[in-house]
Amino acid sequence: MTIGTGETELRRIHGFLSDFTRRQAERTADFPGGFAALDDTYALSRGNNHVLVDGEPDPEALPALVDEAMAHLPHRTVHIPDATVAKACAEPLARAGYTCRTLVVMRHDGPVPELGGAREVGLPDLREPLTESLRRLVPDIRDDVLRVLVERRETRRRGADDVRFLASHDEFGQVASWADLYIDPATGIAQIEDLVTAEAHLGQGHAGVVLDTALRTAAEAGCTTVFLIALADDWPRHWYARRGFVPVGEIHTFEQA
Repeated sequence: MTIGTGETELRRIHGFLSDFTRRQAERTADFPGGFAALDDTYALSRGNNHVLVDGEPDPEALPALVDEAMAHLPHRTVHIPDATVAKACAEPLARAGYTCRTLVVMRHDGPVPELGGAREVGLPDLREPLTESLRRLVPDIRDDVLRVLVERRETRRRGADDVRFLASHDEFGQVASWADLYIDPATGIAQIEDLVTAEAHLGQGHAGVVLDTALRTAAEAGCTTVFLIALADDWPRHWYARRGFVPVGEIHTFEQA
């Protein structure tokens, strides 16, 4: 069977995600068809403790394999990038109490912006705006969980050779919008992740500044494939579409409380 260009590129993106997940993890636990990425320092974070199915597991065996790999944790999250595998595993995971949400993989297919305007920052610059945004999104969040969700960002630097936190600032020098950029020059792939704008700066163009800077930075690093991941049923995917991103695949995320 001939594999089309789009499918080949999607497989390369899947490989990037698998490599990033393994590198970011404090430790991994492999099983047939996938692995658990684990971080005992941030055990409360689903983003740092989850399963990635990057092969073809036995669908009926998958829930038990996840339980075994994550037995020390009270939560379960399983990411399945391959649509065929996700469809096969959906029913066994549903019987085990998992719910599913769909994420869209979007690749930039427009011209590279000529200008950016955001600049690289460190975690100390992001702590306050990150904390405020998380409290806005999850008003009843526990303080210990909030600290984990803020501090865990530093672990992302392990995921790729070149990881940058980019931010647009207001006229007073305050961080207004920010995002991560993960660059792999060897494969020519880059990912933009967690683009967020502080509530006080919504509608002022800061997110566009960050996105344009990320696209320009990735292009200058030699990346010809730049992608991001958006919720399938939320408005940002339409904003990304207007800025040149096109859907190329889906990731199915299964969660059990």
